[in-house]
Amino acid sequence: MVSLEQVKKTIQQEISDAQVFVKDLTGGGDHLEAIVISSQFEGKTKVKQHQLVYGALQGELKSEAIHALALKTYTPDTWLTLQN
Repeated sequence: MVSLEQVKKTIQQEISDAQVFVKDLTGGGDHLEAIVISSQFEGKTKVKQHQLVYGALQGELKSEAIHALALKTYTPDTWLTLQN
């Protein structure tokens, strides 16, 4: 099992400007939801955005420390629009 804080830090190591919010969906610590906001997503498709995040968590996914990850990615502008 990996802590929510470890997941956040791992994503931020790969995507340096990322704002990351991680939630445990089931209480078991291995079914997570991550919301990631980064300027590095600008101009990239959702698939490419998600590949960046999955790439950061490759070790945790391979070891099955994370069994399932619901992922939402946004650029800062898109995130700001959603908040208003």
